[in-house]
Amino acid sequence: MGTPVDATPEFIQEALRSSSNSPGYPLTAGTPDLRAAISEWAMTRLGATGEFDVLPLIGSKELVAWLPTFLEAKKVLFPEVAYPTYSVGAILAGAEGLPVGISPESWPNADFAWINSPSNPTGRVHSEKELQDVVAWARKTDSLVVSDECYLEFAHTAEPTSILAHTNGDNRNILAVHSLSKRSNMAGYRAAFVVGDSQMIARLREVRKHAGMIVPLPVQKAMIAALADVDHVSAQRLRYNSRREILAPAFESIGFRVEESRAGLYIWCTRDESDWDSVSALADLGILVTPGHFYGVKGSRHIRVALTATDDQINQASQRILNP
Repeated sequence: MGTPVDATPEFIQEALRSSSNSPGYPLTAGTPDLRAAISEWAMTRLGATGEFDVLPLIGSKELVAWLPTFLEAKKVLFPEVAYPTYSVGAILAGAEGLPVGISPESWPNADFAWINSPSNPTGRVHSEKELQDVVAWARKTDSLVVSDECYLEFAHTAEPTSILAHTNGDNRNILAVHSLSKRSNMAGYRAAFVVGDSQMIARLREVRKHAGMIVPLPVQKAMIAALADVDHVSAQRLRYNSRREILAPAFESIGFRVEESRAGLYIWCTRDESDWDSVSALADLGILVTPGHFYGVKGSRHIRVALTATDDQINQASQRILNP
């Protein structure tokens, strides 16, 4: 599992503790300070311009699972190798879910499309042209595009950019989803947010208000603290990249070929055999990895290796591979 193991920074913990006296109901829309913090971060980090709105989330997974339902989507597109909850969200909505390739030139007509860069599980990063093509598809079809960008902060050999940097200030039918789970090691806080089309977010806000999907006030305060600091993010990015640089050569030494894996938290690799054969061989070494078919049929000869383990565990895994 891609569950963070490194400590939540102390200053974020302190922001949560100091706000723990919270007897009233929090705001679904987020406090004015949180909204300002997200908006400022979106402009400075994502390159967002023009009119846009923001909305805090109880972790990004709940939005991925329920957004098609809230928007009454009929046909949902998602990457052919992808986080399974995109498909689950379509099922919950009673919508048709279709896996598609990267280029929208091959996409069928649909009212909703997910993209994911950097990708979970592959670590693939969309090029600027690919993002521009997706924006053009949203304009041409008048359909919603939601960009899951939860691993944006973890560049390795490619620098990810947000879809919001490619809208030229026209954010209609465009949403970008971000999470503090990995960025700030806050997975246990359930802290995330969505940025983009103001009318779409207004619609979501009204539904979520009645559905009780509200981020607790102490968590909102912790989110403000996390978004104001970049040093802890740089330190975490260095940790993950160092772990990647230890594990990737070890896997290559036993015949695996690392593909994509240019950003994010995972190594996506294959040695041209069934994913279960790879899983079994590594399990014999005491190493657990995820079979690629969990992410779609096209992943059935790959495995996903998570970098969310301690430095000691990463070193142990590398030594088990190199010295079986």
